[in-house]
Amino acid sequence: MDVKRIIVVKLGGSVLDSKDTIVHDVVALQKEGRPVVLVHGGAAMVTHWLAEQGIESRFYQGERITDAKSLEVVTAVLAGLANKETTAAILQAGGRAVGISGVDGALIQGKVRNAQLGYLGDVVRVNPAPLEALLLAGFIPVVAPVSLYVEGRTGKDPLLLNINGDTVAGEIAAAVAAQALIFLTDMDGIHDGAGRLLTRLSPEETERMLDSGVASGGMIPKLRACLTASRAGTACYIVDGRQPHAIAGALSGEHCGTIVRRE
Repeated sequence: MDVKRIIVVKLGGSVLDSKDTIVHDVVALQKEGRPVVLVHGGAAMVTHWLAEQGIESRFYQGERITDAKSLEVVTAVLAGLANKETTAAILQAGGRAVGISGVDGALIQGKVRNAQLGYLGDVVRVNPAPLEALLLAGFIPVVAPVSLYVEGRTGKDPLLLNINGDTVAGEIAAAVAAQALIFLTDMDGIHDGAGRLLTRLSPEETERMLDSGVASGGMIPKLRACLTASRAGTACYIVDGRQPHAIAGALSGEHCGTIVRRE
């Protein structure tokens, strides 16, 4: 297995229900000897279970404000139900996969971004050793973005953080120098202020989109993640995960969506 050709796939919660051909693509890549790391979200699932507990969901720039009670539900849903269902789907399709979170092996280590956002975190460092061990053993790591709280923590704080899955995917891609980072979303790509699809962006153009406010909501963390990964040499794709075989289509150029890459 050529670990220099790692493909990181971010499966958005909005396309979890469309994952059949996504899983087929992931398993096909594995059988071709291509190393794949799958990072998943699950925002809609978390919102549902928070509502079941009578907890209101609040967001800031596309990311969930996470108090202590919300963090418990986020952990249970993302590192539990969403992670194991996704891992099971890969196994059922004939792949080899292990479900983990950012806590396992201290894979994703973080700090609180802003006290007003609760236990929503930013990545301080990535320890790629757990991913490399799983990949070399022939497994697809399926990563839930619940992460380890390492910097600035006091004794009364939890040991865990909620870090956005897009952020985690971008940081992992940069840390392992991935060949490609593919975001599977419920949109066909990034659009400019006039609604036109932008098929190619440089890191500098991406940064200007963020600074100008053209990007909004859930596209903000995706574009920030593309900035992180593309500056490390990774080609980043934002594609419509509802389309059949979206991963294969992105890698072949058939369904390009928006590509962010360093020239």
